[in-house]
Amino acid sequence: MLVETKVLEGERGVYRLAKLIDSIQVPATVQAVLAARFDRLSPEEKRLLQAASVIGEDIPFTLLSTIAELSEEELRRGLVHLQAAEFLYEAKLFPDLEYTFKHGLTCQVAYGSLVQDRRRSLHAAVVEGIERVYSGRLTEQVERLAHHAFRGELWDKAVVYCRQAGKKAAAPSANREAVTYFEQALGVLKHLPLNRVTLTLGVDLRLELRPSLLTLGEQERIVEHLSQAESLAEELGDKRRIGCVLADMSAYFSREGEDYRAVSPGERALAIATELGDFGLQVIALDRLSRVYMGLGEYRRAIALCERSTSLLEGKPVGERFGMASVASVVTRIPLVLSLAELGDVANGIAQGEEVVRIAEMVGQPFSLVGAYLLVSHIYIVKGDLEKATPLAERSLDICRNAEIFSEVSRAVAQLGYAYLHLGRVADALTLLEQAVKRPTMRRFYTLHVCWLGDAYLLAGRREEAHQVASRGLSLARHKKERGYEAWALRLLGEIASREEPLDIGRAENHHRQALAVAEELGMRPLIAHCHIGLGKLYQRSGNLRLAKEHLHNGVALMRAMEMGLWLERAEAELNELG
Repeated sequence: MLVETKVLEGERGVYRLAKLIDSIQVPATVQAVLAARFDRLSPEEKRLLQAASVIGEDIPFTLLSTIAELSEEELRRGLVHLQAAEFLYEAKLFPDLEYTFKHGLTCQVAYGSLVQDRRRSLHAAVVEGIERVYSGRLTEQVERLAHHAFRGELWDKAVVYCRQAGKKAAAPSANREAVTYFEQALGVLKHLPLNRVTLTLGVDLRLELRPSLLTLGEQERIVEHLSQAESLAEELGDKRRIGCVLADMSAYFSREGEDYRAVSPGERALAIATELGDFGLQVIALDRLSRVYMGLGEYRRAIALCERSTSLLEGKPVGERFGMASVASVVTRIPLVLSLAELGDVANGIAQGEEVVRIAEMVGQPFSLVGAYLLVSHIYIVKGDLEKATPLAERSLDICRNAEIFSEVSRAVAQLGYAYLHLGRVADALTLLEQAVKRPTMRRFYTLHVCWLGDAYLLAGRREEAHQVASRGLSLARHKKERGYEAWALRLLGEIASREEPLDIGRAENHHRQALAVAEELGMRPLIAHCHIGLGKLYQRSGNLRLAKEHLHNGVALMRAMEMGLWLERAEAELNELG
């Protein structure tokens, strides 16, 4: 029964606890048997077993000796008796003697027999014992220290150790564990006096918690914690921490696809960082703002901000994160490469993107790897090299699933779907793009994904659905002031109108020319090329061969200059048809 309910795991005869002691409900019949065996022990042996149960399932001898309140002779004699009675056994002799419970549930029963005050005092004693025994390597023991300090109600130590355990978990992207420890530390603050130190900790813990929540896709919890952090930072009058909160609020709005709301907090954060000369905050604020302006279609402005941040990072260790979810050397170049792609500087974008991949692979942090692979996959889509874009999107999706990077799933799914679409896998593409649009895990690229779905419906011959989705994309882009995506949505509406029966050339031409006007204003050369090809095909269909040739020539020339692969092949085929 205990195996079936996943209380125990392992093979018969060597079962181990699979859950934390505090979370286990031992069945009454089993508890009665174990309690009867426990009650037959002498008072000294009971106390020893209780002390061992507080330490946990694995019991270092040196640590047990510090809390058992027995002489060494009494301790060793008691351990011999407990081994003979099959409560404990020696698990390790080297490098340090360590015992473990013969049956994991015995640990829970012994622990449950302690009155609350005695339990608390033993946990506190374990903290002092660990600090003494492992004084030179407390980092190795920080999870134990956090657990025992919390259970021992040593609140001053608990907040420190829980915070350290959260940072330790976050470093290798163990984000669920990191969230648990950071939120436990925030809970501990309620037991401490309200003063400047605890208010400051309240801000810092919430800022440190954000990257792990972001990776797990917990946007609602992020904004809740940031709102609380903002109030605390304002109460403190701490300008730097106000700047940090503003930068993260800007990032929150941007990831929600609301870049127009992200501008003000981002600009304020950068102004504070510049005023204070705070290096880390400048890197963060520049990154946040570059993404915001990229989302708004101000690509040259985004590039300028990226160049400032990359200049700041020159000569700095590539693994630095500055409190962000990804490595700074990776994350700060993402809006740079995406903006270069939109402006048609594809060769430079690929070179920069490959450098981002090199850094991410060298560091090996999963969130950075996902960002790097999706980045280069995207620029290969712009270039029309779907054979290279596809495996990168597939790899990023695998990492998202294996490393629980839920925030990036819909972006990876959408990019893979769009690559599949233009490789002829229309059914697979529709499945993936519908998933990305119906269940978005991040909304920064949501309007683009909506347009991609409209493109898929069009290629699948579902023009009515394509028109509905494209119209929705245009409405979203205009509401959110996403000028670049507005242009892509207009171009898609032009493509849809160009294929209608009977042809309304005025409406189709209007959509294409509106898209072209916005693209030219923003300097979006790949889109300008696509608009010319769209207009050329439209005029060819309407019989205006002069205008058809003019626009097809213009589009092909641009695509040749940017070496746009599949898109160029298709455009040249259209031009060749005209002779």
